[in-house]
Amino acid sequence: MNVVLHGRTPETTPLSLTVDRSNPAAPLIRVGGDLAYTTAGPLREEIDRLLAGAPPAVVLDFADLLFIDSTGLAVIVHAWRQGQEAGTALELRTVPRFLGTILDMTGVTGLLSRPAPRSRPSPGRPSAPGEPESDRPTATA
Repeated sequence: MNVVLHGRTPETTPLSLTVDRSNPAAPLIRVGGDLAYTTAGPLREEIDRLLAGAPPAVVLDFADLLFIDSTGLAVIVHAWRQGQEAGTALELRTVPRFLGTILDMTGVTGLLSRPAPRSRPSPGRPSAPGEPESDRPTATA
């Protein structure tokens, strides 16, 4: 069975990426074209590069996205998961209607609305004011 989407087939438009690092606290990746099985690798690699620096946020702008499949969706979830581990928030910007529908239907919208955890102090580093000393709940008398 072949599915034709408005006279085009999936993955006919190459993926385009533009990375803007002018705001180191929230680097921006503009994603365009088809984000699919055969094209998703470069976006995942760029996300991993940016997250290695543990910025407070990474922004994905989908203004020029034309198509996404389950692999493309998996890259977004990967970015969220890796961001959660690094304490980096993932922000989606200019989400086309079709992508918003897919994110809602799959429950990814709910994942993305969860705030990234604050970084935990490394061993030997004192906690910042207001930061808990450990994961255990504290009790007051």
